[in-house]
Amino acid sequence: MGSKERIAKALAVSTDTKFFEMGQGAAALAPEVFSRFFPGRRAVIVADLNTWRVLGEKVYDFFVEAGMPVDRYIIEKEEFHADWKYVEMTDLILRGEYAAAKALENDSAYEEGDAAEAFREPSQDWNVLVSVGSGVINDLCKLSSYHHGQSYLTLPTAASVDGYSSFGSSITYRSAKQTFTCPAPVAIIADIDVIAAAPKHMTAAGYADLAAKVPAGAEWMIADFVGSEPIQDDAWHVLQDYLDDFLSDPSGVAAGDPGAVADLFEGLTLSGFAMQAARSSRPASCCDHLFSHLLDMTGHRFNGKLQSHGYQVAIGTLTMCAVFDELFKQDLTAIDVDACVEAWPALEQEQERALEVFADSPAPKLGYEMITQKYGDKEAVRAEMTKLVAEWPQLMEKLQGQVYSFAKMQELFRIAGAPYETEHIGVTHEQIRDMFPKVQLMRARYNVLDLAMRGGFMNELTESLFNKEGVWEI
Repeated sequence: MGSKERIAKALAVSTDTKFFEMGQGAAALAPEVFSRFFPGRRAVIVADLNTWRVLGEKVYDFFVEAGMPVDRYIIEKEEFHADWKYVEMTDLILRGEYAAAKALENDSAYEEGDAAEAFREPSQDWNVLVSVGSGVINDLCKLSSYHHGQSYLTLPTAASVDGYSSFGSSITYRSAKQTFTCPAPVAIIADIDVIAAAPKHMTAAGYADLAAKVPAGAEWMIADFVGSEPIQDDAWHVLQDYLDDFLSDPSGVAAGDPGAVADLFEGLTLSGFAMQAARSSRPASCCDHLFSHLLDMTGHRFNGKLQSHGYQVAIGTLTMCAVFDELFKQDLTAIDVDACVEAWPALEQEQERALEVFADSPAPKLGYEMITQKYGDKEAVRAEMTKLVAEWPQLMEKLQGQVYSFAKMQELFRIAGAPYETEHIGVTHEQIRDMFPKVQLMRARYNVLDLAMRGGFMNELTESLFNKEGVWEI
């Protein structure tokens, strides 16, 4: 199946995005596409200093030449992330309050507002946001548009994340990385000339973000197996059927080859369409992303710089591939189900553990809230473990057909130019080890660590990563 057929198939299951064009010089389509979905409305081009230079100014000129009403807002901060402050700034941009937006952008004494108060009644008088940039600008425009009951147009400038087409925005709010409900853009225009010329580290980050769908898919298979979160066929097949192909040319990605980068960007976009179909990030992430979220929550820096989402996800992905390597060494048919049930703690004990695990976290109640949602009682543990003992050989065979070994994934990342050792993002093996209790607890989503906790082999599974023969030796 060729690219056009894959994209048509994906658009058929997407719930929000109605137009996706990818090609050389595609940015010239922006005025025409905007007019189709937002007739008579004023556009405002949102870019940062870099993306204004590489594409934003050109898109602005396209609108001017077409005689269409258009404004521009350039984010001048050299370093900014998808924090709530910048969501509020983008809300002001959408409403045309540019001076107030600039004042907020530069406000060093900012106090976080209430997310519940961000919504406004829809109005034809509001601007329509045209996002020109990478993942952060897109997430800001996506959530702000939702706050005002409308959609937006996005022109990505790098194949760095899958968020351009995804349902939801990943925003830091109340000191925790959270996925806020909001629809994906109605239209995506991907100019491959621009995207292939993006800095190589951004493309490598996108490669790692796409590769994360490998272990994430395996964890969804486990959640499906225990009955926690059944696999949705449309959301699964739109990406997973082609994922190996999209990851097959890491050297082309590293070289910035337009064909390889186009394949990468298509894979990232299909991942977003899968999330639209599922109305959840389940098709695209699990524990692999949670290591990154923890680093975001603590403001992790390396050589004075915040690390990109994809770079951090690379290490989380490698770690989870190693977890699966160790899982496949276990004889789970030998699990003592009665012993697992007898040892399983009450909800109150798990809530207390979660409070202890997150006591030093910027979001101390996060684990408590998540374990309260996903806790299963003793009978649930009995049912899961009984099924696991009976069907482990068949489940393992399916998982082995999905997940890559640590060695294979590490070599792909090395070739693509993505981080393949923890020190490449300034993280120690000890830090990775110490993140595991938080990773298991920080989302209500069922994961492989939940399975290990219920089966009583969590310590055996994870500690083997850090011994003298482990991939992250301590």
